[in-house]
Amino acid sequence: MRVELDEPKCVASGQCVMAAPEVFDQREEDGVAIVLDDGPAPELHDGVREAAAICPAAAIHLVDQ
Repeated sequence: MRVELDEPKCVASGQCVMAAPEVFDQREEDGVAIVLDDGPAPELHDGVREAAAICPAAAIHLVDQ
């Protein structure tokens, strides 16, 4: 799995950070999400899928590899 984030679409809700804190964080200055690990380990995939599903801006895209 590869994680892609469409930063301009992000509304800084922080849902992704709560669902997968090992993979996502937020910038201090504006709260926009950042990807900490764009190729997360398999044990993190469920949290990443949840983050993508609950993102209110649909800014997270997952690519199967």
